[in-house]
Amino acid sequence: MNNNIIIVESPAKARTISRFLGKDFIVKASNGHIRDLPDRDLGVDVDNGYKPRYVIPPDKRKVVADLKKSIGKSDIVWLASDEDREGEAIAWHLVKTLDLEENQVKRIVFHEITKSAIVNAISNPRGIKQNVVDAQQARRVLDRLVGFELSPLLWRKIKPALSAGRVQSVAVRLIVEKEKDIKNFKSVQSYRVVAEFVIDDQDKTVFKAELTGYLKNETKAIDFLQKCSGAKFKVGKIETKPVKKSPAPPFTTSTLQQEANRKLGFSVSKTMMVAQKLYESGLITYMRTDSLNLSTLAIGSAKKAIIKQFGEEYSHSRNFKTKSKNAQEAHEAIRPTYFDRVSIDGTKDQIRLYQLIWKRTIASQMSAALLERTTADILISTTSEKLVARGEVIRFDGFLKVYKESGDEDKKGNNGNILPSLTEGQELQLLQMIATERFSRPPLRYSEASLVKKLEELGIGRPSTYAPVITTIQKRNYVIKNNLTGEDRALNQFILEDGKINETKIKEKYGVVRGKFFPTDIGTVVNSFLEKYFDNIVDYNFTAYIEKEFDEIASGNRKWNEVIGEFYKPFIEKVQDTMQNTGKFSGEKLLGKDKKTGENIYVKIGRYGLIAQLGEAKDGEKPQFASLQKDQTLENITLEEAVELFKYPRILGKFENSEISAAIGKYGPYVKHKNKFYSLIDDEPDQVSLDRAIEIISTKRIEDLKKVIKDFPDKGIQILDGRWGPYLKFKAKNYKIPKKIDPKDLTVEDCLDIIKNSPARKSRKRK
Repeated sequence: MNNNIIIVESPAKARTISRFLGKDFIVKASNGHIRDLPDRDLGVDVDNGYKPRYVIPPDKRKVVADLKKSIGKSDIVWLASDEDREGEAIAWHLVKTLDLEENQVKRIVFHEITKSAIVNAISNPRGIKQNVVDAQQARRVLDRLVGFELSPLLWRKIKPALSAGRVQSVAVRLIVEKEKDIKNFKSVQSYRVVAEFVIDDQDKTVFKAELTGYLKNETKAIDFLQKCSGAKFKVGKIETKPVKKSPAPPFTTSTLQQEANRKLGFSVSKTMMVAQKLYESGLITYMRTDSLNLSTLAIGSAKKAIIKQFGEEYSHSRNFKTKSKNAQEAHEAIRPTYFDRVSIDGTKDQIRLYQLIWKRTIASQMSAALLERTTADILISTTSEKLVARGEVIRFDGFLKVYKESGDEDKKGNNGNILPSLTEGQELQLLQMIATERFSRPPLRYSEASLVKKLEELGIGRPSTYAPVITTIQKRNYVIKNNLTGEDRALNQFILEDGKINETKIKEKYGVVRGKFFPTDIGTVVNSFLEKYFDNIVDYNFTAYIEKEFDEIASGNRKWNEVIGEFYKPFIEKVQDTMQNTGKFSGEKLLGKDKKTGENIYVKIGRYGLIAQLGEAKDGEKPQFASLQKDQTLENITLEEAVELFKYPRILGKFENSEISAAIGKYGPYVKHKNKFYSLIDDEPDQVSLDRAIEIISTKRIEDLKKVIKDFPDKGIQILDGRWGPYLKFKAKNYKIPKKIDPKDLTVEDCLDIIKNSPARKSRKRK
């Protein structure tokens, strides 16, 4: 075969494939999409069937030119982008942009970068699946319409620089609602009773038993212990049953994201980045998949590796059925390309993620673990209530030898309690019985893992969307990932030992949070706005319904522009109506009345941040406003704290015929004089005196004067000594002084020359 060019998505993938193919093939990379909707305008013709207008971004023009040059007079162009909707769309865009003829193009796909997979793909080319391309176009166009139309509305109604998105808005809603549940949660007190027993003086094996259920309060706890004081204990019904524990299926995209977050502490975006590198290096199969399926070849290879490493009794081949009816990827689950490759060369993160994938896949093809679970009732002579002892013994470890699945709420439990040999009616000796105070805990906030799991359960988004969605909602400051150190609290504990009940206190740390999502004030307000005016955008069922419509388009059962039209027409009418007929939406919250003035105090989002408002606008008079402090939010600020904000600015008196005031700003307390601010380090703004403020101002002036090497006031030029050495200051801009020049020797002309010849600053444009 001559003049064959293969186009893949990434340079790393191109390098790996090049190793498997001879000189007859040239392998090039498109570096992802080479066309997209324009940045500056809508790019969708809403009056002509929602036809998208694609452009080549500036950073892809060189790539396109290089591809056109490479193609030249090639006999065949093999399009080898990934087999998902994005990959199919990339192949289609390449055909359109490079002006490829139909008989010149062959579409090939492979799920792993191995020589056999690539050769097999070349032997079985196909055409571009237009239905799949249309499904990707539908998602791209719909998301553009939602973002482009809703964002200006948010700028006008809430504050500038906000944005909204179809899936991201639903993710924010989940986090906001979880925070409301936590805030409304009422903790309930109870007592947990645990007893320690031995059989007799000869068998000193200590085991634990627990009272079934919790006691409601201290009185009931003490009453129960008193009943047990002097009571006789004996073994009641014993139930021993074998338990078979089967392994989890191999990874899909979402389960890999969840486990990597729990076990390795990887963010979703980091997991996908590392997995991409492993795939492009030919170490794992394609990492965007809904499928649980493993090929016959993979199952056979796994079996050989298991028998070789662990023995035949550990092997149990099985294939898992994909639960999702609408799984868009028809290929395999994520697995190693070679099962005999237990470890790899690579970065620390690549090695850890590869081992996780290897263990999970191998475990899925191993025998079930066999456990023996024993439950024994412990009867009490003085009451009908009973204790229960539970124990678990692993008889055959099976897949547990390699891998154990994690849960988002994993806790250290008492599953390792090993019971001695017990017989019904056997008397027991009580060592001690402890009743410990407990408080019910609020729902857990979402981690990256549990948020992905929830989105998947609701049918919202697809494997390729979770990472960018989670990144976007954090970048836009709608949610933050935060830690809370928690607080200590004392718990009552009553101990029955040797017939006596003793009271003691133990400490418990509660409210500890590590790496969980919290909604910001702006995220909460934007969510409230969308729920009020665009409830379908943040409706879980509607968002999942749209995903199903995309699946119908991919299957050829629906036309993509009809699906867009059904959504867009009522949506744009709602946008226009909301723009014209609603006022500002600030998330305003009434805290209560100020006792001193009798006026209402509100908190809300202002144009430049969070503010408190005292009073209403009336008779041409404006209400009084104050900025919230750095650690205050709309949710946590109290009426008393808001009242404190209106104590400032506090006028101290006059100095040099200008007022001095004291206040608290975003970055702490300060005094203000002649529009200059002086930080208060050791003084409180509500106590600092006029004399002390003058002293602070004078001291700062002296410090500033020491920094002045030379001053040319008529020209507005100063030569100052800064943290990084001498520099020029002119019209609020700083200029470097060449090291070979002594700043003390500089004249006005020298300074103007330095300013004139200084290189222009690079602009810092936000992406």
